[in-house]
Amino acid sequence: MPQSIKERFFSQKKFNSNTFLFIITIVLFAAMYIAGMIIFADKGFAKPQMFLNLFISNAGLIVIGCGMTLVMITGGIDISVGSVTALVCMASAFTMENLKMSPFLALAISLGIGLLFGALQGYLIAYLEIQPFIVTLAGLFLGRGLTAMISTEMISIKNELFQKWATYRINLPIGTTNRRGQFKPAYIYPSVVIALIVVILIAIMLRYTKFGRKLFAIGGNQQSALMMGLNVKRTKFQAYILDGFLAGLGGFLFCLNSCAGFVEQAKGLEMDAISAAVIGGTLLSGGVGTVVGTTFGVLTKGTITSLITTQGSLSSWWVRIVLSALLCFFIVLQAIFASMKKKGKRSDKKKTDSKGNFQ
Repeated sequence: MPQSIKERFFSQKKFNSNTFLFIITIVLFAAMYIAGMIIFADKGFAKPQMFLNLFISNAGLIVIGCGMTLVMITGGIDISVGSVTALVCMASAFTMENLKMSPFLALAISLGIGLLFGALQGYLIAYLEIQPFIVTLAGLFLGRGLTAMISTEMISIKNELFQKWATYRINLPIGTTNRRGQFKPAYIYPSVVIALIVVILIAIMLRYTKFGRKLFAIGGNQQSALMMGLNVKRTKFQAYILDGFLAGLGGFLFCLNSCAGFVEQAKGLEMDAISAAVIGGTLLSGGVGTVVGTTFGVLTKGTITSLITTQGSLSSWWVRIVLSALLCFFIVLQAIFASMKKKGKRSDKKKTDSKGNFQ
């Protein structure tokens, strides 16, 4: 008999490894934000602008998280993105303020830096088969060192066109009304629009293109992917190039938010990107992931930051503490689901060996 709707919905392969973690992330984000709206209603937490500020503050991280998701799907990782972001911000600030270059050229340099890091690290990982953690750890130190070589002092960006990009408001038809009856529209910045476009494009790529399917196949089982005739090395190389490009773009969006470059900038951003991907349902072992889930992971991190900032009396380090606890929680869930999947495969194998076909 064909499977019932309930059996298909609770299919171990689809529900446990993908849907369930994704649902938990959405429910967690919604619960945290609704709690904030109730507890801090008098401090404006329930206003539409407070919600949109999550996207404004984290536009760069959303883009960087998308790149992180791609390499994690292949079973890799990239811990250099924080240093790449710092290098991009410093290079942008230096070229615009000290060399008086155009923001367009600064953007091109930012993307070039990301592509260079992605290509170099991707080659070492894919073709020389060096462990991703080791390669990107070297990239982390290299990026931070190059940032210090440009300047050890903070450079504020005062370029007129860049400031227009950074402060241009896109008003939305939603907002709040003050006591005088005046309507104040909520707004977003262009960086948010760019981040959302990136999420949509990467989501479409992962779901509907051959390249996206190759990433999942390699992350699921590299040996099987080789037997299927997939060029694993080239696909991994391309994934890291795309990751580097998104790191460069995300770094520039981060720069639009900070309008400055300094050596210690974006320290720990790589951990934020990894935790956002894991909280969003991307498996550390590879083969499973979604950029939409990663976006919700970023929003969850942003909500934690907003709650602690609005509360006022707690140290900012509580953001790291809570985020670490959530990361551990989701890693434990992943381990449980992986164990369940293995048990299911053993059970299916036993049935096949004893009766010659699946039940």
